[in-house]
Amino acid sequence: MNKVYINATGIFLPNEPVENNQMEDYLGLINDVPSRTKDIFLRKNGIKRRYYALDSSQNTTHKAYEMAALAVKDCIDSSTADYNGIDLLCAATTQSDMPIPGFASMVHASSGIGRCGIASHQSVCAASMMAIQNAFNQIKAGTAKNAVCCAAELPSRMFKSKRFAGQHAFSDATAKLPLETDFLRWMLSDGAGAMLLQNSANTGNISLEIEWVDMKSYAHAFEVCMYTGANKEPDGFVEKTWLDYDTISEANVDGAINLKQDMQLVDNIVKLGIQRFFELTDEGKIEPSGIDWLVCHYSSHHFKSQIVDLLKKGGAEIAPEKWFTNLYSVGNIGSASIFVMLDELLKSGKLEDGQNILCMVPESGRFVTGYMMLKVRSNDQQQKRYVEEIDTIKPPEIRIQSKPVQEWLVRQLTGVWFDFERGLQQVPIVKKIFNGSLTLEEYKRLLVNLRQQVIDGSQWIARAASNVSMSHFPVRSAFIRHSSDEHRDYQILEQNYINCGGNEEEILTGNKNLGSEALSAYMFHRASQPDPFDLLGGMFIIEGLGNRVSGKWGRAIQQQLNLNKDQVSFFIYHESSDSNDNHFERFEQAIQSDLLTQQMAEKIVKTAKVVAKLYTMQLEEIDNF
Repeated sequence: MNKVYINATGIFLPNEPVENNQMEDYLGLINDVPSRTKDIFLRKNGIKRRYYALDSSQNTTHKAYEMAALAVKDCIDSSTADYNGIDLLCAATTQSDMPIPGFASMVHASSGIGRCGIASHQSVCAASMMAIQNAFNQIKAGTAKNAVCCAAELPSRMFKSKRFAGQHAFSDATAKLPLETDFLRWMLSDGAGAMLLQNSANTGNISLEIEWVDMKSYAHAFEVCMYTGANKEPDGFVEKTWLDYDTISEANVDGAINLKQDMQLVDNIVKLGIQRFFELTDEGKIEPSGIDWLVCHYSSHHFKSQIVDLLKKGGAEIAPEKWFTNLYSVGNIGSASIFVMLDELLKSGKLEDGQNILCMVPESGRFVTGYMMLKVRSNDQQQKRYVEEIDTIKPPEIRIQSKPVQEWLVRQLTGVWFDFERGLQQVPIVKKIFNGSLTLEEYKRLLVNLRQQVIDGSQWIARAASNVSMSHFPVRSAFIRHSSDEHRDYQILEQNYINCGGNEEEILTGNKNLGSEALSAYMFHRASQPDPFDLLGGMFIIEGLGNRVSGKWGRAIQQQLNLNKDQVSFFIYHESSDSNDNHFERFEQAIQSDLLTQQMAEKIVKTAKVVAKLYTMQLEEIDNF
């Protein structure tokens, strides 16, 4: 059976944090009267701020599946995983945005992940643990190599004052919210979290090995406690759900769609959670003295003292400094809470190799207990991280003659460059170059994929030169000289590949990937137009890579793979070669000539934007032929 590791996490918390005194600015007043119970419940739950996916007019700013997708992107972007290499997506929530289709389908469509398996998990807080357990079991069994788990909650829209208009309970202008709903109004928050599970640990970064996940339902022993879509009868049973009313409007008038919690039952959540804790202790799965961190999703500070008291009575007291929660600063985000807590703990710098983390997620829906044991793993063989600063982005320097059109062009190209290089840093293979996880085989595949487009470089430049009219002879000559220089590029690249042990025939007969096809086709198309001076925008991007970026790539690859200079020279020589300086000198000469009108400058900027997108696509589509 495979081991399973949490190798990355991500979160999304919508909009700005909402302080206690701002809550009714977003949720609204009931019957235009400030709540008399708000402060009481806030003192009990201890929450100081939270996040709402609402604006002050009670409009929804983010859907639940959108927040989950943004958390997934935050997670994947902080890892070495490829969006098209995810095997499984397990998504959890208490209440999806739509009854149909499944929540996982909606998240998948917005996440950027390619084709994968999916699973939707709907419950209350423990839905998150159900999603994690599913992914854990599949990776452990070998049916998936990796999985992304996520959860999102958007309860604020259930509690905005407009939702209660027209209900029987508010026919009287002095009416108040029933306690079972009012209590939750000051308890719940919006947000999302995600984690990446893989069958091997990070190299050089901390991983959390999942040792086991335990889930137990007690629905057979208790009536429903936290629910929506019905009203309980006096005997505790549900006779009629919101779908059994003649119309949805009637269900709304009767308050059946309100989110509720039975205050007489809710304390059972602590008793059941601790009962299962003691059972796991007796089974040998938990050793209380060996717990270094207790990540406990207690929904309110009110419950913490009860948990502490019961643990102490059972001889399993856990020291206060070992408890970890962010309930007070981000609120109770239901099923997303465990993801958001683990994200903060993992990034806190407090974890050490070998520490044990016990996660506890109880649920009051109809009562579920969820436990997970994690062990901190920190690989002693640290990655060979590239030490050069890569976050500092500087566009290629362009000398101009202080003419308004030139200055405008430089400002626009600078913005295009910033967007381009920031985007490059998020491409999976580029992330691997700088975080030390690139393998020799991946480097060789990068060379094979690049070569097929690089060899076209001299050809499209030559075609562009042939379409420059004689009235612009100096620019035509510059294109021709540039074409001659480009022959050297692909020859160096080919030799680097061979020096790394690559097969010469393979690189000489390779195919373009989808991005290379698109880039080459676009460049030849533009080069075939009369006086295609807008290609200066493409030259700005491609030569800018050599001028500002490729040297960093080459040194990073050389350092982590212990390569010789003759194995990475394609990347490194661009940075300091005379030909590279000549390329930009020719670019400068062109934009200093009379051909640079405002209209031409706009065309150059557009071509630069297109080439930047297509070059990024070329790197994203490695080996996708």
